[in-house]
Amino acid sequence: MNITFEELRKIKHSLPHGSMHRIASELKKDEQSVRNFFGANLLNGLPPDWHFEPGPEGGVVNIRDVSILEMAKKILRETTV
Repeated sequence: MNITFEELRKIKHSLPHGSMHRIASELKKDEQSVRNFFGANLLNGLPPDWHFEPGPEGGVVNIRDVSILEMAKKILRETTV
């Protein structure tokens, strides 16, 4: 799946407090890995599920494993109902 880096960060910043912990818990992943998925650790390298192509809007991110992104979108749907 392709998404702009700017869109990915917008999703992250729209999540309610505690979402990183919830995503990590439900997907049985390390909480720091979830943060890194949203670009928190770009200075030290890309998350392993990403391929990044520089460009407008922060560039395009190709995400191989979309489970974290899908969980984040689910949480956003729950909070906007």
